[in-house]
Amino acid sequence: QVQLVESGGGLVQAGGSLKLSCVASRSISSFNFMSWYRQAPGKVRELVATISSGGSTNYGDSVKGRFTISRDNAKNTVYLQMNSLKPEDTAVYLCNGARFNIPYWGQGTQVTVFS
Repeated sequence: QVQLVESGGGLVQAGGSLKLSCVASRSISSFNFMSWYRQAPGKVRELVATISSGGSTNYGDSVKGRFTISRDNAKNTVYLQMNSLKPEDTAVYLCNGARFNIPYWGQGTQVTVFS
């Protein structure tokens, strides 16, 4: 059983920053990809950012240039640095990992951006 636990969410003013963390109960080196998704009320779950086991990254168009995904294999942790936050970034942010083609999800952390 693999567990992913997110933290770092909160309430922040527009233009501010937050850094989310996702800690895995297994070595993240065994995950093909680690990703952050977000889901706002009444909206479809959206892919925010992905990082491969080799370190390649991809971002959703709405966050390019503002968010950065990174990983620390020694700490089994994936991060999402979020800068220049906007009210439309408000959502539950979920960590996702694919290990041996099996997807795992965290419980999510709430990010609320007010103007």
